[in-house]
Amino acid sequence: MTAKRSIGIDFGTTNSALAVKDGRAMTLARFHLDVEPTDTFRSVLFFPGDRRPFAAGPRAIDLYLEEHAEGQSSGRLIQSVKSLLASRLFTKTQISGRRYNAEDLVTLIVRALRTEAQAQLGEFGPRVVVGRPVRFVGAENEEDEEMALTRLRAALATAGFPRVTFEYEPVGAAYFYESRLDHDELILIADFGGGTSDFSLMPVGPSLRAGKRKRTILGTEGMPLAGDAFDARMVRHVVSPLLGEGSGYRSLRKVLPVPGSVYRKLERWHHLSFLKSPDTMRMLQSVEAQALEPEKISKLIALVENDLGLQLHRAVQRTKFELSVSGESRFAFHHPMVSIEQLVTRAQFENWIADYLEAIGAAVDRLLAATRVPPGEIDRVFLTGGTSLVPSVRALFERRFGPERISAGDEFTSVAKGLAFRAADLE
Repeated sequence: MTAKRSIGIDFGTTNSALAVKDGRAMTLARFHLDVEPTDTFRSVLFFPGDRRPFAAGPRAIDLYLEEHAEGQSSGRLIQSVKSLLASRLFTKTQISGRRYNAEDLVTLIVRALRTEAQAQLGEFGPRVVVGRPVRFVGAENEEDEEMALTRLRAALATAGFPRVTFEYEPVGAAYFYESRLDHDELILIADFGGGTSDFSLMPVGPSLRAGKRKRTILGTEGMPLAGDAFDARMVRHVVSPLLGEGSGYRSLRKVLPVPGSVYRKLERWHHLSFLKSPDTMRMLQSVEAQALEPEKISKLIALVENDLGLQLHRAVQRTKFELSVSGESRFAFHHPMVSIEQLVTRAQFENWIADYLEAIGAAVDRLLAATRVPPGEIDRVFLTGGTSLVPSVRALFERRFGPERISAGDEFTSVAKGLAFRAADLE
């Protein structure tokens, strides 16, 4: 029975998902975050400051929030582990006196994902199809790409999946889209994750499912830019000015700008804890004492001291989501030590991410040029991933291909489901 079950895992920078195809049935593993059920497993780890064991996924978020609710902030939240896989600079990190490399951290997340999924769906075999981006974050050449895959493969084996087939994430989404078709199409898949945006062009449909036509991927294109980069722009233009960026402080009868390097780390919420070093805290306290707007620096210090990166990230994502359905939103972040608010309009947000939208359009154009397929020959464009919900992203594709050819759906789980279809195909 186990051998016939096909497992697909979408291991993401921000969220992961696991799907099982058993005969005709497709089932997603379900988890609980803040008591609410969810189809995604947060790709995070939390190591409490005391001697309690670490936690992964939604439980890590809950444990982190529990610690903060109790007035503690000595634990360490580890996020965006996938973005470390292609980095030669990252070798090991020390947590609670123990050293972990990138493979160790991925193993802990995937093992927890597997354990929780098996508790619901029964035992899995050793074989799995796992998604990979077209371009890993930080990869500068093919050697970096290969190193990322080697690290990921080793982590998966240690987590209980020694027989791994990697598939491009947008190709996984294509398999999901194909499962709903009763005719053949040439489709462009645009998959927007937390750290990467990936594009694939390929034919899909019943004749390929039946083996009457050979499956081919006409082309792929990718870029290390997606939802996290959009969030960072929100932080830069909304949050950072409310915490003192652009203000000044007095030094030797001069007025100097508050160091911008602090705010660049603030833009990547999983780097916020890096600011909590003795040297940085002394610098911020010195700036606060001489600041022209000391109340703003005081809020920044409280944000760093209390390690509120996750809560800040949630507020940013909430505002981004509201701007996807409304013309304006009030960014609001409230904590006993920090409280900031700012009205944000969709037009402002689209202006802040204009260069990213241009880069996405250029990547799509490169794919079409490389495959020599004109836009008019593409039957359908399937958008997936959280950032595909941003209206200006969808509008970009509508301008190129026409609104009638744009499809979307299952934005957070289509890749995992498609990878399970792919696993069944391999069986």
